[in-house]
Amino acid sequence: MTYHLIQLAPGAYDLFLDDTIVASVVRNGSRQPYTWTAELLEDLPRGKRPSPFREIEHDFSSLDEVCAWLGHPPVRTNNRQTASSSA
Repeated sequence: MTYHLIQLAPGAYDLFLDDTIVASVVRNGSRQPYTWTAELLEDLPRGKRPSPFREIEHDFSSLDEVCAWLGHPPVRTNNRQTASSSA
């Protein structure tokens, strides 16, 4: 199983397991300290949830903490400046 994160907007990511989106990772709140939530898109029975998900939702104090929990997946950011300059 290989996870990777793709940024949709500041503070919002899709979490892929292989080539399938299985969860979202979002920053909560408008002021620091932020919390981050990783949430499965499907309410799967506990035995069918991908590791390390034990619950549907897990909360973290930072994106780095989420990434460590997931085994340090690659993260692709949404750099609009680079995207617009390459067009």
